[in-house]
This record gives sequence, C-alpha cells and structure tokens, in this order.
Amino acid sequence: MNSAINQFIDWFSGAPLRIATVLLIALIVRFSANRAILRSMNKLIAKTDRGTENRAAERSRTIGALLRSSVNALTFIVAGAMILDQLGLNLGPLLTSAGVVGVALGLGAQTIVRDILSGLSMLIEDQYGVGDRVQLLEVSGVVVNVGMRITTIRDDNGVLWYLRNGEILKVGNHSQ
Repeated sequence: MNSAINQFIDWFSGAPLRIATVLLIALIVRFSANRAILRSMNKLIAKTDRGTENRAAERSRTIGALLRSSVNALTFIVAGAMILDQLGLNLGPLLTSAGVVGVALGLGAQTIVRDILSGLSMLIEDQYGVGDRVQLLEVSGVVVNVGMRITTIRDDNGVLWYLRNGEILKVGNHSQ
C-alpha cells in the first residue's frame, strides 16, 4: 500500500503538479489583468464630462473588450504551450506549422485585419461615436453602434446600415 501511495506522489509531483501550477498562474494572470483593465476603463469613464460621458463610455467599453480579449488569448496561448511542453510534446514543429498557417490566414484575412486596424485607429482618434450624426461613404444618419470591425448607422429612412471600418475612407461628422 505504501509503495502505491509513494508511486502516486512521485507521479503527481511531476508533470501533473507543474501543469496545475501553470493553469493556476494563467487564471491568476487573466483575472488580475481583466480586473486592472476594467478598473482603468471605469476611471477613464469617471473622468469625462457629463456631456461626453456616453461617447467616452462606449469608446472605453470597446477598447476594454479588445484589451481583455487580447490578454485572455495571449495568456491561454502561452499556458497551452507550457502545458504541451510539460507533456513532452516537441513544440518546434508545432510552432513552424503555426507560422505557416498564420501566414496563410494573414493573406486570406487581409480585409478583416484592415477593418480591425481601421476601427482601432478610428476609436483612438475619436472620429465619431454612438449618437453622432455622420456621413460615411454614401450613407448619412445616426451612429447606432461602433465596433472594432463594423460601424452601424441608421439613416433617415430607418434603414440600418453595416459599414466595414476598412472601407470608410472619409467621415463627415455633423455632431462635432
């Protein structure tokens, strides 16, 4: 009986304990980073003027969601690689394959990347926000939603337009 318990303890103190430690640290990092991002976005909202509070709140929520998604993805990618290493998997060929797949996806998803980068720069530059009366491309109306990839506008006829941020080359903002 003692021999079986000692074997179990020896086995558990190896890879399973290191894997559990990696997962615990990843969860702590994720929780701490998400909490810090949420706190900083709330402070940013609290510092704004009353008239621009809704606009700043929308920008803060969008940027906060982007930061939280990025932190979560990065944390679990690193944790996953560390766990695979603990299981004895050779990461060299896996990383090489991931690089080739990444290049192929990057070439195939150029428009999505362009939309997201355009949306990020539009948010940082504060070109327009929810509730603004704008003219984008041939569409004129009130901004309903601003996302990282898509901007939604309701025109004067009540039609809801979805415009990709990468396609918006000029912006006319009647509210600013």
